[in-house]
Amino acid sequence: MRLGVLDVGSNTVHLLVVDAHPGARPLPAYSHKAELRLAELLDESGAISPEGVDRLAGTVKEAVEVAEDKGVEDLLPFATSAVREATNHDHVLERVTADTGVRLRVLSGPDEARLTFLAARRWFGWSAGRLLVLDIGGGSLEIAYGQDEEPDAAVSLPLGAGRLTGAWLPGDPPDPDAVRALRRHVRAEIARVVGEFTRLGEPDHVVATSKTFRQLARLGGAARSADGLYVQRDLNRESIEEWVPKLAVMTAEQRATLPGVSEGRARQLLAGALVAEAAMDLFGVRTLEICPWALREGVILRRLDRLRG
Repeated sequence: MRLGVLDVGSNTVHLLVVDAHPGARPLPAYSHKAELRLAELLDESGAISPEGVDRLAGTVKEAVEVAEDKGVEDLLPFATSAVREATNHDHVLERVTADTGVRLRVLSGPDEARLTFLAARRWFGWSAGRLLVLDIGGGSLEIAYGQDEEPDAAVSLPLGAGRLTGAWLPGDPPDPDAVRALRRHVRAEIARVVGEFTRLGEPDHVVATSKTFRQLARLGGAARSADGLYVQRDLNRESIEEWVPKLAVMTAEQRATLPGVSEGRARQLLAGALVAEAAMDLFGVRTLEICPWALREGVILRRLDRLRG
């Protein structure tokens, strides 16, 4: 069957179309993205602005039309932190439903972490042992740990690259004092939850998902996306430690010229690097492996499991 997963995130609205059936690996068939940057369309009260609501409804409507054109039988629409934490999220959801017929399922932060963990577990298999999974999104950082398909611990922190850039790093390039203040903030937030994971034991394998981690790995010399999903890509902490001070003095335009860095994500890259560096340091991780599957694949896999059940 042909499934579509519609991910309304803090940075993009992403429709992923896959051909799948229970017990088989989902095969990507089509991908449609629109950069919306909902995290930057909030007013002073924390509500998504009228312009943002209009753009979201229009973007979802377009994605639904694409899904229909591609023969999607079952559409799985969900929203993450930008909609979840908006003070007017009820109005946003009602407007999207009224304009498009789509009822967005709003995932909690821990649910995001659990579904991303499921995707990583299925990708690496049981031989990977105890997994520690890190995921930096536009609005939040998800951390999950476990040895089964359901993690033993899963948390979500408000440390997304887009959120932090807008709130802490308005300059281009950012003010050095602002960078130091953000670094302190990020490390304090992560340090609060480290004990919840370390008490469970040392992970056998540490993996990371998300565009931010992929871009940082590419800066460290990892293979390009064009080289395929099955090429192993690692990220070393020494590489991040080397790149953070370089990124801190660059403009967004200069970062966009770096290998693997897209123009749309260039401004957020420093904040994401600070989060990645802090997480690897505080969890004692020297090297992690990039996982090609993440939240969208987790949503698909959970749906297929229910069909099989």
